[in-house]
Amino acid sequence: MTIPTNLVSVTGVDAARLPWSAFPIPQIDAEISIKPVFDDPDTGMQVMMLRYPAGFTNVWHTHPCAHGMYVLDGVLKTHEGEYGPGSFVWFSEGGWMEHGATEDVDVTCLFVTNKPFAIRYEVDAEHCYPMSSD
Repeated sequence: MTIPTNLVSVTGVDAARLPWSAFPIPQIDAEISIKPVFDDPDTGMQVMMLRYPAGFTNVWHTHPCAHGMYVLDGVLKTHEGEYGPGSFVWFSEGGWMEHGATEDVDVTCLFVTNKPFAIRYEVDAEHCYPMSSD
């Protein structure tokens, strides 16, 4: 077989070697840990790992993007139920939601957006804040 000339570019990331970064959420006086994995400059789609500490709830908020959370370990607690390792939970764009960790264990998720991520909290619903590690 002849190798095609229009090969796709591949980006590989060893997420295990990426350092965790503190991501402050001043609107709710909290901080979570994230590992930015990939940002697509063409679509704005983002992939990151995030960790919610045991007992943390990301209180009522909304996003101008849809996003999915693949649970790597722990249990993701949402306003609609709890999801353990291997679960994929999709959150539609524009709706209000709560999610976080259960009381007794941290949760780590692979977090994927369909376009640039930003967050708006009920406590400050007039402003939308982009999520970045800057």
